[in-house]
Amino acid sequence: MKILSIIAKWLFVLCLPVLLLTASVGWAVNSLWLYEYGFKKYNISQTTGLADAELGKAARGLISYFNSGEELINVTIQKDGKPFTLFNEREVTHLKDVKALVWLDYKFLLGTMIYVLVYGGINLFWSFKEGRGHWRQLARLVATGSGITLLLMLALGLGVLFGFDRLLLQFHLLSFSNDFWQLEPGDYLLLFFPGFEAALFVAAATTAIAVILGGAAVGHLLFNKKDSSR
Repeated sequence: MKILSIIAKWLFVLCLPVLLLTASVGWAVNSLWLYEYGFKKYNISQTTGLADAELGKAARGLISYFNSGEELINVTIQKDGKPFTLFNEREVTHLKDVKALVWLDYKFLLGTMIYVLVYGGINLFWSFKEGRGHWRQLARLVATGSGITLLLMLALGLGVLFGFDRLLLQFHLLSFSNDFWQLEPGDYLLLFFPGFEAALFVAAATTAIAVILGGAAVGHLLFNKKDSSR
């Protein structure tokens, strides 16, 4: 039983960084404002000749596709007053692979969330039944998991700031078993998601949540230590 308890504790600690990271990735993928920020920053409307309203429509189409049961994306917008199919066959195939990664992110998010909530709920139950020991144990585990998360995000943030292109290349090589991600310069998909800003957003959002959780856990431990010393 002691070995199982130790395994359960460390599984909780390791699930926490995965939970926070996958939640931030899902947040980024579904944030319309992040797409629109990229459109404005990189003057995508001027580059493509597409109106801002049509770019917004295309971004909403991407978000809807990632959360749908559709196998292939089909986004049609207006260009020069005529219907225009935005993505070519290669881009459509690559987006199918990207969608698989998005759904894998969702699965990890759901799985780690369930474990963290169940384990945390059990500890809270026993803390009410047997005293504060389980509550303090949970706080220590949250602080540890948050600390690991912050170290990982520090590494990710430095990688994004000082070697984003190399990091992005390695990500694609590891994530995809084909070369459909090697798009041509004129492909619209290259213009639609601000990869650098999205990576920074994920790192910053994950860091912020980890700081809040870790700070609350450490604060609880310090407060109870002071309270118990009276």
